[in-house]
Amino acid sequence: MTALLIGNVGVIGDERAMAEYREKVLRTLELYGGGFMIRGGAFETLEGDWNPTHLSVMVFPTAHLARLWYTSPEYQAIVPLRAGTHMDLVLVEGE
Repeated sequence: MTALLIGNVGVIGDERAMAEYREKVLRTLELYGGGFMIRGGAFETLEGDWNPTHLSVMVFPTAHLARLWYTSPEYQAIVPLRAGTHMDLVLVEGE
């Protein structure tokens, strides 16, 4: 069953390190069958008070693969690049 990871990047700690993270993250996703459906771009809150600042949606064939990616040595190796940066990441499984 398809799984989506919805991410929002808030306050960025180190711009240069975050740029390097963004440059490297796609390759880590691809190793686990994942990729970006949406990366940045314009958005509009139609209802509620959630106001993301930089929204991304990643897709994986299964939630299991998404979890494997998140805990993988490849991804965990680049996580320190986003130190000091606020990030929300939500896993959604469904059709």
